[in-house]
Amino acid sequence: MVLQNQITDRLLETKEEAAIAATRDAVQVVEAELVGVNTTTDAVRSRLTSAINQLTSSSPNGDTASSAAGAFEPVLTSDSSTLTKQGDTIAVGLYDDVPSSLRHFVQTGQLAVQIHTVDRAAGRTTFLIVGAQFGTANRPMQLYMLFPLTAEQRTISVVQSTLLVGGLVLLVLLAGIANLVTRQVVRPVRSAAQAAERFAGGELDERMVVVGEDDVAKLAESYNEMAESIERQIRQLEEFGTLQRRFTSDVSHELRTPLTTVRMAADVLHASREQFPPGLARSTELLVDELDRFEALLADLLEISRLDAGVEELVAEYVDVRPIAVRAARAVGTIARNAGSEIVLDLPDEEAAAEVDARRIERVLRNLLANAVDHGEGRPVRLRMAFDDNALAVTVRDYGIGLRQGEAELVFNRFWRADPSRNRHTGGTGLGLAISVEDARLHGGALDAWGEPRKGACFRLTLPRRQDTDYLDSPLELPPPDADIEVSQLMDAMEAVPVADDAIRVTVATEPDEQTHVQPAAPAWEEVR
Repeated sequence: MVLQNQITDRLLETKEEAAIAATRDAVQVVEAELVGVNTTTDAVRSRLTSAINQLTSSSPNGDTASSAAGAFEPVLTSDSSTLTKQGDTIAVGLYDDVPSSLRHFVQTGQLAVQIHTVDRAAGRTTFLIVGAQFGTANRPMQLYMLFPLTAEQRTISVVQSTLLVGGLVLLVLLAGIANLVTRQVVRPVRSAAQAAERFAGGELDERMVVVGEDDVAKLAESYNEMAESIERQIRQLEEFGTLQRRFTSDVSHELRTPLTTVRMAADVLHASREQFPPGLARSTELLVDELDRFEALLADLLEISRLDAGVEELVAEYVDVRPIAVRAARAVGTIARNAGSEIVLDLPDEEAAAEVDARRIERVLRNLLANAVDHGEGRPVRLRMAFDDNALAVTVRDYGIGLRQGEAELVFNRFWRADPSRNRHTGGTGLGLAISVEDARLHGGALDAWGEPRKGACFRLTLPRRQDTDYLDSPLELPPPDADIEVSQLMDAMEAVPVADDAIRVTVATEPDEQTHVQPAAPAWEEVR
């Protein structure tokens, strides 16, 4: 467009300069022809016609200006003081083709130029019109030279066509260059990105193809070196992890035989402890207690090693989960009695069925309840259960010391303790929550934790009701509804927590000779009764 404008402006500028020069030469010719004309007596029109004929048949100044300006059509007009008063003008030529605005400028004595389009029999024609005035004040005359711009229009059309074709060719060339750049630069980068994605997806032997010696080739070489280094380190870590798991498993298995022997000897001593002195009898009791804890630790180590190795299989059945929760509460009844805590189960009246491994879910709930009793400071522990079409959730809420900021993620780490100096009621192995979170993942669910100082803690287990379906939200919210209430402000912890109207409250016995007590808000289901 810039080139087209430059060519057009230059053509018109050249045409205008030549037309002005030709008009000035023509004024000299017609002035010489009209010397002595008297607009009141002489035949003015015939003299003007003679001047026009002389102008068109002559070549002033050696044809220099005329040849540069090209063909033209002259128009001569004459105005005398008398004629002007009468409002008449004598004109020879196509005077009507001259625009009135140009006439006004020329009649004031100015040399004026204007481009004007007129309708002719052959069609619309564009002219470059140059007007000049000559003569005296009593005999003013005007000369208008109409230079057709047909040749210039054809030239501009040719230039436009040429520029259009050249622009299209340039676009094709640019497209070709862009395609070439894409092939040489963008495609190798995309290939590198795809190789990195496959490498991140686990294909550790994925490498880039090195072609040439340019910057992309250097990038491919650097990437391949980095991938080889990462692969070696990952292989080493995998081998180390395998050896570590194998060592844990082998040690656990090897410890079973001597542990069995020690257990038999300890049982014999414990059975005869009444015959021993008091100090020796107490030592026998401590030996049996620590052997119990050691056996639990050994069982947990074997379980966690199988989970790490990925050899555990899920034996899932579509069963009611409510009896599983009751069995888990009864299993920790002794711990709850010793700690002075009451375990309250709020279970739905309808059957809460899900496809689960009952042994694993009972172990998870047992671990959560034991952990809540251990950290509940003797206050009640509440287990809630709810379900919807896709998921089943269980929360275990305690009103004890709670969790500090950041500890909600650490509680599932192996052997982690919030306060190592604090006395424990359960004598746990430190692997219970780690095993529980793995059991939840094995079911396709999740185990989450919440806690704040002086507000207690809450653990939520969420499970899909069918193994082949996913869930979006948990039926129970976390943090719990009473998360903003401090324990010191709760007159009665369990009464402050909202309980559904159709819930069943099961209070686990706190005395050895008591039975589990069921308080149904709706008719109790037979299995719990």
